[in-house]
Amino acid sequence: MSTVTTTYKVSGMTCGHCEGAVSEEISRIEGVSAVRAQAASGQVAVTSSGELDDAAVRDAVDEAGYELVGRA
Repeated sequence: MSTVTTTYKVSGMTCGHCEGAVSEEISRIEGVSAVRAQAASGQVAVTSSGELDDAAVRDAVDEAGYELVGRA
């Protein structure tokens, strides 16, 4: 099974706590194996076992209290 890495743009992240909150919520999505959030750039790299449903990612980011702008 091949892995896919998708980069998303998230607004509102300003610190390490923000990165952790976003990473924690996205990592709960089925198939996600790694999440790397960077507050400075507002980018979140998500590695998964296949293409993710953008709506699921948006819901996870919303749950963390931030806004998914879209794919970077």
